[in-house]
Amino acid sequence: MKFAIISAGEGSRLAQEGVQLPKPLVQLNGMAMIDRLIHIFAKNGAEQVVVIINNEVAQTKEHLALLKKVSEVPLEVIVKTTPSSMHSFYELSTYLKDDKFCLTTVDTIFREEEFSRFIETFKASDKDGLMAVTDYIDDEKPLYISTDEELNITGFHDARTPDCRYISGGIYCLTPKSIDTLQRCMENGMSRMRNFQRQLVADGLHLGAYPFSKILDVDHASDIEKAEAFLIGKDN
Repeated sequence: MKFAIISAGEGSRLAQEGVQLPKPLVQLNGMAMIDRLIHIFAKNGAEQVVVIINNEVAQTKEHLALLKKVSEVPLEVIVKTTPSSMHSFYELSTYLKDDKFCLTTVDTIFREEEFSRFIETFKASDKDGLMAVTDYIDDEKPLYISTDEELNITGFHDARTPDCRYISGGIYCLTPKSIDTLQRCMENGMSRMRNFQRQLVADGLHLGAYPFSKILDVDHASDIEKAEAFLIGKDN
């Protein structure tokens, strides 16, 4: 199984709030966010990790070039500035067409034990996709997810509906079947990951929701301290 990281954003909000490091290199309890993800993926049996970073920040490029030489798992780095996360996913998709894969963004923060159970569940599943979800909402524009009683996903929504118990956690386990949907989305001029996810449902792919207790994003300087406390169990 392969793992992929979207890390091509500019991190402009963090920079505006005084954070000196580019987002992928922001330290959480002494480890860069991108290093943390790669380490966790290796522990969960990654055959390869594919990362896309933008072409704007030399510090990130230098870090990944060095990391590639010493990584505990084969690491492929794409350096390309893209207009959206979905375009970044499209660039990554060349490496993801032949097996199940897990995709996330570099600033997605979760508990390792929950992530491991999530990956093992997907490996044993015959679903076309398994999406990490949470009922913890700390997002400026959450993507709500409607499900049936068996936690099969029935829709993705910008606003809560009566059958929405969860929001998207931004961690996607998918099969190569999803790449066909991605290709059509690109051909039709779509540019947002949430529209890609809606199209997965429209195309009839069988998607399941997998609840996590909490998933955080690091979008603001204040999120760094919050994420560090969460990771060491001092977030309550």
